[in-house]
Amino acid sequence: MALTTDFAGLEPASRTAEPRQDTSRYRIVPARHPERLAGTIFAAVVIVAVLYSTFTNPRWGWGVFAEWFFAEPVLVGLGRTLLLTALAAVSGSILGTALALARVSKSPLLSGVSWGYIWLLRSIPMIVLLLILNNLGYLYETIRIGVPFTDTVLFSYPTVQLLTPFAAAYLGLTLNQSAFFAEIVRGGILSVDHGQLEAAAALGLPRRRQAFRIVLPQAMRSILPTGFNELIGLAKSTSVVYVLALPELFYTVQVIYRRNLEVIPLLMVATVWYLIIMTVLSVAQYYIERYFSKGAVRNPTPLPFQAFLERFRRPVPALGNTTDSARNPDFHDRTALRTGGAVRIHAISKSFGSLKVLDDVELNLPAGSVTAILGPSGSGKSTLLRSINHLERVDEGFISVDGDFVGYSRKGDTLYELKEKDILKRRADIGMVFQSFNLFPHLTVLENLIEAPIQVRGIGREEAVQLAQELLARIGLSDKIIAYPRQLSGGQQQRVAIARALALRPKVLLFDEPTSALDPELVGEVLDVIKELARTGTTLVIVTHEIGFAREVADTVVFMESGRILEAGPPARIFTQAEHPRTREFLAKVL
Repeated sequence: MALTTDFAGLEPASRTAEPRQDTSRYRIVPARHPERLAGTIFAAVVIVAVLYSTFTNPRWGWGVFAEWFFAEPVLVGLGRTLLLTALAAVSGSILGTALALARVSKSPLLSGVSWGYIWLLRSIPMIVLLLILNNLGYLYETIRIGVPFTDTVLFSYPTVQLLTPFAAAYLGLTLNQSAFFAEIVRGGILSVDHGQLEAAAALGLPRRRQAFRIVLPQAMRSILPTGFNELIGLAKSTSVVYVLALPELFYTVQVIYRRNLEVIPLLMVATVWYLIIMTVLSVAQYYIERYFSKGAVRNPTPLPFQAFLERFRRPVPALGNTTDSARNPDFHDRTALRTGGAVRIHAISKSFGSLKVLDDVELNLPAGSVTAILGPSGSGKSTLLRSINHLERVDEGFISVDGDFVGYSRKGDTLYELKEKDILKRRADIGMVFQSFNLFPHLTVLENLIEAPIQVRGIGREEAVQLAQELLARIGLSDKIIAYPRQLSGGQQQRVAIARALALRPKVLLFDEPTSALDPELVGEVLDVIKELARTGTTLVIVTHEIGFAREVADTVVFMESGRILEAGPPARIFTQAEHPRTREFLAKVL
């Protein structure tokens, strides 16, 4: 879009500009902060006093400290502490993640069992749990695995021999850690915008892929700070296993100072080792948090050695010198959409509680048509759009694309609702571009585009990358292929969202107010892309408030209010000779 202005009436800048002043004589004096200086001096005095008192007082016993710091019993106890921490952290995190996913499950029984487990384990003090596990042999002499309600035994072993002090400590730490970590993970999952899950579902990504590729990586930004806090607490909690007479670091130090009566020096040995463990975990936390914060900031601070590590990253294959369709005759063939599908909406209704948002909606959209849906806010436009790809399940009626029912399989006159995995496969033929873009912020532009083609369509990575490059060239964003969504303008993000939907080559493409979240200056670049799509023969359904755009590109204009279609017809008739008085009233206000 070109911006031209007539400057003929303005005088040259040389005539109106004031003479430049010489400012070289000015001297800048920084603001003074005497309170800050006094606080700094006070803190320095305190630090020096503490260090002087600590290292000059002979009763700290630094000689004894040096003697025992690397002693073999201490190092053995340290190794056992680290092993317990590592094992319990891994198993507790895995179990906690599973419990968190169960908590957010739609199964009431599974969610209830998970809640009960978390409630019970968070209620029992750690020391009580360890003692119960250590005395489990009193309750159950043997641990058996067999076929329920039969005499068939597959495995049998004495409980006391199987549940050693180390095993009891490991199991107790794991159970306790998993209960707390489950709530941390659940909180992280709930912090992820629901639109991310809808975008993944609209692309047809499998549920497992949605969870582990889209939701959990974003949830990690919330999980990691509290999760590492729990991990550090776990490392210190290993000292509680002394009740099992297990010689970890703290128990070993206790044994030694009871023999030589050097309590303070030996406690300092344990303290310094714990400080070292916490420091290592804190450094690891910093780097892991930075890894999972990809795309969270526009200009992240480079990590140490990042430039060196970038040399080993797999480069994006070059598209070549022909990024224009005029120079590459196969360009449009490779990026072309599939033949548009015919959409048939059969008397659908949808309610949210007592509010009826769709009321007996009936509509036929021919293959390759462009339909614009207009109406006031709350008229049911977006719900109708989301019903077409089954993001919203309707209460009555059904929708078909090229005769295939969305969300159902047909046998004779009976429709059977499909399972979620089958719905996801069919949803891939109905692309959707969301009002708020819903790009995956932790993935680059390239990764956003290739995720669904690889996972849903099953094409190879190289082919998916080539298709993504050509789509980006088509929308004029080739230079943004390794950028993150946050580094793009609103118009660029929306164009990438369109390209992501096109990468699946759907039969039908849905647009939910694609320009409402954009500044007026950015609307044109997005509408230009949609206009080009309207000429490709794909079936487009667009919810929009851009009346001029609807008049230009639509074959059919639909006007909705209160969940009903009041009028539908060609733009020429709707905009000039609307039959329904409510349509005329609405258009009179917006035209």
